[in-house]
Amino acid sequence: MVYRGNLRKMSSQLGDTVQYSLTLGDDTFSVNDWIGKPIKLAFQGEINCRICGRKTKKSYGQGFCFIHFQKSPENSPCIIRPELCEGHLGKGRDLDWEQKHHVQPHVVYLALTSGIKVGVTRQDQVPTRWIDQGAWKAVQIAHVPYRRLAGEIEVSLKDHMSDKTNWRKMLSNQMNTELDLNEEIEKAQSLLPEEYKEYIVPRSEITEITYPVEAYPEKVKSLKFDKIPEITGTLQGIRGQYLILDEGRVINLRSHTSYLIEWSAG
Repeated sequence: MVYRGNLRKMSSQLGDTVQYSLTLGDDTFSVNDWIGKPIKLAFQGEINCRICGRKTKKSYGQGFCFIHFQKSPENSPCIIRPELCEGHLGKGRDLDWEQKHHVQPHVVYLALTSGIKVGVTRQDQVPTRWIDQGAWKAVQIAHVPYRRLAGEIEVSLKDHMSDKTNWRKMLSNQMNTELDLNEEIEKAQSLLPEEYKEYIVPRSEITEITYPVEAYPEKVKSLKFDKIPEITGTLQGIRGQYLILDEGRVINLRSHTSYLIEWSAG
């Protein structure tokens, strides 16, 4: 079977093991079903903007042409820095989009990837956001009515814990098992400035996540379609938005959003 289409991020479903699916063109298929099998991913030399579909020599952001990278609300500065969001003030690149995506309940969370990190996401993106980051444990620590507040809380904790994921350690399964997430929750909530304490979640259930990985590499080597247009190998697992191939090679599908590819047996 050959699947052909422009890449988007994999969809995921939390279960005993995360179930991943990918849509290429008109076809949606289970990526888990390919684990343990040889695959071939062939870049077709074409990138199409995820908004307008026009060809672009380079993918800006995650799958945009330059014009939509500059103008679309999906690329507003507050996507990366939620503390800058002004959607709740009736401002933004697209007011309807802001109401739908940013003037909505958000959560501040702690996640264990390789170490502890603090993050922000829209409430309806739990647990998808955690899975996309490759977290093996995560918990909500605060609920807020809009994005700006979540960003401000995150900023208040950045001096005490990271807001980044070490993807190399995550993909080689280097977990700090000595970290006690319950202790980290108490620490984070105690560090919050007084004006944010009303948003604290008194006690939220810790979510544990298991990924479909047969073998983790000791060292990882990142692959890019721009340098290697045809990638072949045995799929050994999936974590976050990464495919883990044999010989420690990994490819981040989300970073290749809008690339036109063919997926087939290797």
